[in-house]
This record gives sequence, C-alpha cells and structure tokens, in this order.
Amino acid sequence: MEDVLTELPPPSRFFLEDLNNFAPPAPPLPSPFILHSTPNSKTVIRPSLLIIAISTPSLHLLHHLSPKTLIGALILPEIPSSGNSVNPSLKDKSCNLYAISHGSESIVLANFQYSVSSERTHSIAKTLIGQNIIPQRVVIFDSVQSRNFRGRISTDDTFVMKLETSRERKGAPLLKSLSYFPSGSVVEGLGAALLGRCQMMNIKATLCVSWIRRTAAGRRHSGRWIRRTRGRGEKGVCGDGGRWRRVMVGGG
Repeated sequence: MEDVLTELPPPSRFFLEDLNNFAPPAPPLPSPFILHSTPNSKTVIRPSLLIIAISTPSLHLLHHLSPKTLIGALILPEIPSSGNSVNPSLKDKSCNLYAISHGSESIVLANFQYSVSSERTHSIAKTLIGQNIIPQRVVIFDSVQSRNFRGRISTDDTFVMKLETSRERKGAPLLKSLSYFPSGSVVEGLGAALLGRCQMMNIKATLCVSWIRRTAAGRRHSGRWIRRTRGRGEKGVCGDGGRWRRVMVGGG
C-alpha cells in the first residue's frame, strides 16, 4: 500500500498560466515622474517645440547637440540609476530633459536612453505630455521594426517616413518633404503612445520613423531632419487624412 505522505504527488493537470491565476496580483508599479534640476523650477513647462529622441541615431545627435541646458529627467522607478555617470552620458539608462533657446522660441529635448515595456508606454506619455510639459508642437524620432513594415526591406535600405496628428495635417506640415508611412505598416511602442497622446490632446505632432542600420548614415539622416525641425520650415501641402490611425499603440 502506498504511503500518501511520502510518495511523490501526481503531476498537476493545470498549465502554468492557470496556476498563476491563484497567485495574488503583483503590486502596481509606481508612476513615472519628472525630477527638475532646480527645486524652484516651474511645475509645468510650456515650450514651443518638444523633440523626443527614441531611435539610436537621434539619441547620438541630440546628445552632442550644443549649447543645451539640463533642466531635469523623467524617472521610471523600475529603472535603476546605479551605474549612471555624474555627467550625462549615452551609456546611462536615463531620460534627460534639456532646454534650447532658438531665437524667440523655446525648445525642450527628451532623450530616452532606456527601453520601455509596452505596459508602461501610456503612463510615460501621459507624464511627459500634458501633465508636466504642454508643448505647442511635438516631433518624435523613432525606428521601425522589419516585422511591422509591409514590404521587403534589407539592411542596406535607408528611409525616413512620418505619421501626423490631425491638427498637424490641418496646418502647414513641419517636415513637408517626408513621405507618409505606408498603408498596412504599423508602429508600436513608446513612439506610438506619444503620438496617440498628442492626438488626444489636440497637439500638432509628427512621428518620424526610420529604417537605418548603419550608424553613420543614421546620424546624417537624423541630423538633416532635426535641423529642419529647428528651422521650422512651414511651407507646403498637408498629408492626406487618416495617416495617424495606422499607429498601433501598446498597452499600459
């Protein structure tokens, strides 16, 4: 007769995800927040232009752009700050905020040097745009994944395309010479969440997505579009309707 106390139990008939249903839910993650460089800084920043760098070429270019003034950082609590240098570095896992004076206009730069999970994209977009920064216009530089692009692309291909909010299309486009992202292709992640946030808040915004695998070529392309962004070339015709709806936004 088997001893029920010492014999091995029979294998579970539940799948691992079924067993997880009985586990207590994980505590919610703390909300992202902006830490200002000076204690007396204004709670809400209202720049004429907010430039957000997510893609590697744009991060390199904005990091070396000068002169610029560090005004704060967007803190994601689950990203450890240990190992970051005292002075801003491209090796840091951080999102620093910089201010640039360009004539009579104020420009704010945001460099996302860490990857963001799909569950956190919306909370970050909400923290950055609308709560702490209310810009007149937004330009986002991101990259596209080959799996999300409709059509065949190789590592030798190089292109930059755009998506826009409805309000951006109604006026003169900021980056008029860029082609629109093709129908059937999608953008996901933080760039999509930021563009969706701008659409909800009726802000003029452009999402520039690039397919650039060579670093030198990437810097040249990003530099060209960032210079045009700072120059505010606002002549030309609008893109046709519905373009921004091709964005696929992650959860969170």
